Amino acid sequence: MEKQLDTLWALGIGFRRRRCQLTLDVTFAEPQKGTRISNAFLELYPDLPSQNGFVSVNSELLKKIIRHFVQAEEGELSFIRVLEQFAGYRPPKDSYQETDIVLMALYDPKQSVESAEEAYFKLHCLSYRFAKPHDVSMDGAFDKLTNVAWSNQGPLLPEDVPQIRWDSLCRGESLQITHVDKFPYLVNYHLPEGVRIVSGSQVRLGAHLGHGTTVMPAGYVNFNAGSSGNAMIEGRVSAGVFIGDDTDIGGGASIMGTLSGGNEHVISVAENCLLGANSGIGISLGKGCTVEAGLYITAGMKVSLVDEENQAINLEGERVEEGQNVFKAMKLSGREYRLFIRDSRTGQILCKPNRKIIELNKSLHAN
Repeated sequence: MEKQLDTLWALGIGFRRRRCQLTLDVTFAEPQKGTRISNAFLELYPDLPSQNGFVSVNSELLKKIIRHFVQAEEGELSFIRVLEQFAGYRPPKDSYQETDIVLMALYDPKQSVESAEEAYFKLHCLSYRFAKPHDVSMDGAFDKLTNVAWSNQGPLLPEDVPQIRWDSLCRGESLQITHVDKFPYLVNYHLPEGVRIVSGSQVRLGAHLGHGTTVMPAGYVNFNAGSSGNAMIEGRVSAGVFIGDDTDIGGGASIMGTLSGGNEHVISVAENCLLGANSGIGISLGKGCTVEAGLYITAGMKVSLVDEENQAINLEGERVEEGQNVFKAMKLSGREYRLFIRDSRTGQILCKPNRKIIELNKSLHAN
């Protein structure tokens, strides 16, 4: 038991909905780690997995845990109330979904996903800011998650939708499908404190949004991606991408991810960066960088390095002959205070020192 107490990374309890033995979704309460509550589960429930895994639990076990905390500490009260709600839950009769309560134990967050329940728990860990992108492995999640029709009647198997629609019409009810996908919308599972999400369909569960982040209607944030704090997101933040404080991803801008397309380079954008409208990057940006509107920088693109006087320089900042200052953009990945622009006369892509650092409108991020 001592080994489990030392190595438990996170513990979660949630409502699981299933159909035909397929997990449709799991809604987890806030993950627990290193708390008396998580330790109590380990001590009082011998059937808890000793490696990444989950079990179905009943109300009697939950009541036993609650009794263990007759004198709960202040920081535990909110979670105890959640456990009381779980303990008092009674599944609805004649429901399309079968609902039960699952307990998820995660010891190694870097292991690949082995179940839909684990996938949902890791997604919740990210969205609760319990973990940052790349703190948990989402490898294998697509294979474990069920493709679901998300509706006002809960998650449905797509093949059942035609019959459910007719049944609903006959009862005088409507069936509204928001999307068909393996990932639900974040806002239907958790609302991070201090954020604005103007269009809920644009942020997947598993997005990590820092306090002060605003996602505008054209913005999009995938799972295992997000922001560390104040950020304006009007473009696409792909899976695996993490952006720093006071950074602006302009309208229509795109940051290359690693889910598809053959890109294996994990991209990050540091603080005080600006991606102009309809720009894009396939390299990382260090602090204080700007990419002009409409310019897409791929890793293999040839970039000419110049100083503030537009004189050719090498990577060390020394002046060199014209032509000796041309490098693949990947060589500049992660460098700070750089301005990427296109010469309107020659079409050359230039990289020069950036002396104008952006400042976000603070009133827009007082969320």
